[in-house]
Formats: sequence, structure tokens, C-alpha cells
Amino acid sequence: MSKKNTIEAVILAGGQSRRMGEDKARLRVGRRSMLGHARALAADLGLACRVVRVDRHAGNGPLGGVETALRQARAARVLFLSCDMPFLTVALVERLLEVEHSAVFAESKKMAGFPFCLSKGVLPFVEECLETGKLSVQDFARRHGCHVIIPRCDWPQLANINTPAQLVAARAAL
Repeated sequence: MSKKNTIEAVILAGGQSRRMGEDKARLRVGRRSMLGHARALAADLGLACRVVRVDRHAGNGPLGGVETALRQARAARVLFLSCDMPFLTVALVERLLEVEHSAVFAESKKMAGFPFCLSKGVLPFVEECLETGKLSVQDFARRHGCHVIIPRCDWPQLANINTPAQLVAARAAL
């Protein structure tokens, strides 16, 4: 079975962008919006792609988007991309997708984070985390016993653009 049939990409773009002060997904870095960078990455990987902007249960941070996406998943595994990581590379994500595990995360600064790939089978565990108020992706990764890949370099591939200063730096890095 091909990767296209077993993995789909989901871009989480439902955050409130409080630190940025405006919708991060629409901000441009280079020739594309940040959401456009994530869509292009999924296309380059040959994956069907959806964007989750509204969570099934609001106010649960990224884990709420994860739960929403896993409930709607059509593929056995879901690659989660954040809409605010315009420098993510195909090579890094392909490395992550090669690992056959129910939960595979990229690690940056000794923390598991985006991008990550989850099997649909972890949905009950995500639901349990939400029900008990454990909303951190970090906590989920640690408690679930995820597999972690460590990229050969952190910047700029794993940089999240969360503030106006980070946006200026990202634009200057192009």
C-alpha cells in the first residue's frame, strides 16, 4: 500500500495567535502565507491534506485539534503540521514518516513537538488527556511513550513563528 493511502496530513490552524496579534496562518513569509507553506509541504510529500481551524471542543489548545483531526481521519496515520512553521523540509518529514510507531514526534531543544505523526489508534488516549485536563502536547508525548526523531539541525526547520519579532526574523532568513 502506498504512503498516500496510509497517511494523511492535517494542518492545525485554529490557534488564537495572541502573541502575534493577528491570524498567523495568513501572514506571508516569502511568496506564501504560513498556511501556504504547510499546504505546499503536504503536496510535495504527496499527501492528502486537511486544515483544522475549529476544534470539536474549543479551548484545548493543539491537543483539541489533534482530537478533532483523529476523529475525522480517513487514513491509518495522520501527519500533524503546524501552520506557523514555514521552514519545515520534506526531508525531515519523510524521516519522521519512515518510523512505524503509533506516535512519532520531532524533537527540538529536548522537547517533542511539531511535526508529528499519530496512528488513529491513539484517539482514546488523546480523549483521556483532554478529559483529565492534560492539554500539553509535550505531556501527551511523554505519557504515551512516543518515538522521537532528532533533526540534524533545529533552526530554521523547527522554528515556530509566534511573535512579530520572530516573523521579522523569518522574513529576513529567506
